[in-house]
Amino acid sequence: MPEPQITVNGQSRPLAGVPAHTNALDFVRGLGLTGAKEGCAEGECGACAVLVARPDGDGSRWTPVNACLVPALALDGQEVVTAEGLGGPGDLHPVQAGLAEAGGSQCGYCTPGFVCSMAAEYYRPARPPGPDGFDVHAIGGNLCRCTGYRPIRDAACALGAPPAADPFAERQGRPAPGPAQTRVDGFARPADLADALALLAAHPDAAVVAGSTDWGVEANLRGRRAAHVVAVDRLPELRGLTTDADVIEIGAALTLSEVEAALGDDVPLLAQVWPQFASRLIRNSATIGGNLATASPIGDLAPALLALDARLVLASADGDREVALADFFTGYRETVLRPAELVRAVRVPTPLAAHATFRKIAKRRFDDISSVAVAVALDVVDGAVVRARIGLGGVAATPVRARATEAVLEGRTWDLDTVEAASAVLAQEGTPIDDQRASAAYRSAMLGNALRAWWHEEEVP
Repeated sequence: MPEPQITVNGQSRPLAGVPAHTNALDFVRGLGLTGAKEGCAEGECGACAVLVARPDGDGSRWTPVNACLVPALALDGQEVVTAEGLGGPGDLHPVQAGLAEAGGSQCGYCTPGFVCSMAAEYYRPARPPGPDGFDVHAIGGNLCRCTGYRPIRDAACALGAPPAADPFAERQGRPAPGPAQTRVDGFARPADLADALALLAAHPDAAVVAGSTDWGVEANLRGRRAAHVVAVDRLPELRGLTTDADVIEIGAALTLSEVEAALGDDVPLLAQVWPQFASRLIRNSATIGGNLATASPIGDLAPALLALDARLVLASADGDREVALADFFTGYRETVLRPAELVRAVRVPTPLAAHATFRKIAKRRFDDISSVAVAVALDVVDGAVVRARIGLGGVAATPVRARATEAVLEGRTWDLDTVEAASAVLAQEGTPIDDQRASAAYRSAMLGNALRAWWHEEEVP
């Protein structure tokens, strides 16, 4: 088996002897590439952003990720570009030149991360040139502590198309590297699902990682270490997405960005979630299965999938079993997953509810953890609610269904009287607590207002 290595700025760099908990940021900084910085160590600031060549059809796409979260060994065999690799003082990249000309760098701490996120959008296939062609949400996960956002935005929106023979644009015309089958002390990337399940059976204490957006935080801020790490993000059995007349099946190892691109507007409730879910940098790494398996009570995806009546396919050496997402969470950060068992896929039954909304209350509009999340899916026939599903986050030790409120809604005329009756019950759902994000009373009030806000903002026949 080849020795593990990463291609960084076109040069092969060995990974021999790198511990499983060493993240890609520390690895590249150890090479002297100190443009990427550690700002928050939890994926909220983007100062550590680097580019990774990821598959995109028959070619590849430069994808920005938070280097502070992903283990260096998880990039075995991959191609990484840092801000230094894009351009230097004597040969600035168009993004770097644009930031300099617009005055988009003040203290400069965040600038290399902005450069990488902007470069990924710069190379986005079929991106229209001109001020309306640059999606500013592409840099939504990069924070500037000097509050110099206007010139950064100006620089981004002034970017034209890549010039002819741009080497990074040309690189996207070739396939991205396939996953390496990695086996080193303490870290393994299995070749397939059977291999992964065998590894987990042999090491029941192993940490299972995909995008590492949760485990990376634990390693950085809480010093978490694992005797064995098993990376499952590239397992082919966990990366499919199929749709038929009865169900949409989403592979657990697909990143949220991949799911978003594949589904488009086909699942309107999820289409409302994506822009509010962390940042593009996080969604480029976080996987749908990992987000659910971590069992966070404040995750944004679980409430939406609860409202969609989703079910999970759990894989083990004994075969698959299917459980309702509503029965998956058993306690704070606890699930029904058995030892040596993985989330293989998420199944969303179809047809979908005709009317749906996702409400997130947080201190910031974007790139923030929710204080309360409410997802509602209704079927209304001849003015009456025939089916209601409501998922809640941030108001209990686990994501929960608002079953009492659902019961109030079903069978009643969808009108303001019903909304008020259901809102009174919804305000009493869950077991909210006081913490740094919100008080229990505030959370209850926000629950009570969710249906009212939807009623007044949208017309549901």
